Amino acid sequence: MNIKELHQEGKVVSAISLFKGEDGIATAIQLKEKSTLKEHITKIPALLLCICGKIEYHDEKGQKTELNAGDYVNIEPEVKHWLYALEASQLVLLK
Repeated sequence: MNIKELHQEGKVVSAISLFKGEDGIATAIQLKEKSTLKEHITKIPALLLCICGKIEYHDEKGQKTELNAGDYVNIEPEVKHWLYALEASQLVLLK
């Protein structure tokens, strides 16, 4: 199965549960080009991995990180953050 097949074709921003284990979860995220995943927080540490495409990760502390395929960023708990897709992108969020 391909990660792109998890998401509905017409959705601009999509998040689908990929895996649930006893100690954590993985979520597949799809962003179409020039779309934004609105600001939000996580209550626990998380890791965001870019599978394909190009995005910008922003947070309220002023961090701005560009992620390309294979890049990742650690997300601090209780810090507002958001994503902007420079290209159509596939990501995996691990918590």
